[in-house]
Amino acid sequence: MILALAPLALAQLPAPNAAGVSMGHLHLNVKDVEASRSFFVDQLGATPVKLGNNDVMKFPGALIFLRKADPTGGSEGSIVNHIGFLVRDLDPYAARWKAHSVKIVSENPANRQMFILSPDGVKIEIYEDKSISAPIVNHHIHFWDSSVEDTKAWYVKTFSAKPGKRGKFEAADVPGVNLSFTKAETPVVGTKGRALDHIGFEVKDLEAFCKKLEASGIKFDVPYRKVPALGLSIAFFTDPWGTYVELTEGLSRL
Repeated sequence: MILALAPLALAQLPAPNAAGVSMGHLHLNVKDVEASRSFFVDQLGATPVKLGNNDVMKFPGALIFLRKADPTGGSEGSIVNHIGFLVRDLDPYAARWKAHSVKIVSENPANRQMFILSPDGVKIEIYEDKSISAPIVNHHIHFWDSSVEDTKAWYVKTFSAKPGKRGKFEAADVPGVNLSFTKAETPVVGTKGRALDHIGFEVKDLEAFCKKLEASGIKFDVPYRKVPALGLSIAFFTDPWGTYVELTEGLSRL
């Protein structure tokens, strides 16, 4: 019984920061739910669960929702260029991906790094880190836009993210995820409708948090509301550069 519950314990969302914010989820538009479920479970080691009719892939530190829809494009070319995971040992993952014809964009053996694509074109960066407590954990969301410093400052202010750097990249940290920022050399589009449709943060006392954001001038695409059937409270807005963002309260119980 204890062993059976261990993967679920690892997959719980992290405790929030002082503002009540932590990493929540990534929401993907996928043409074939079964193919995407197989990719995340068989190739990356996710634990599949259901939330109502939603297919959810659980990873330590984050959830990935799969919604059947034809995406307008992959993540590259949108403001969220890619997402990132850490793995404890890259070699068995790389061997598995090559054996199952997973699309490998690039690999850097010296840096223990690879980029792969999901079936619908979500770009995923994988780094090896032998110190992590699970075989794979959520790591970062990488934004590409025209104003690195402004975007970083906005996420620091809005979500009380801790400012810093990740290697050469300007960055900010929210519990469970690093937000990295790079200047885009070509125009990018918003995320809504793309393979990675939106990013999500879990927020304690979401109603009060939304009122605070509204008072600061943020306009919501979907105002705060409760979804009793799912045991959630939600709200949506679009950041100034085109990233569609969902705020939730209740996903931490998954």
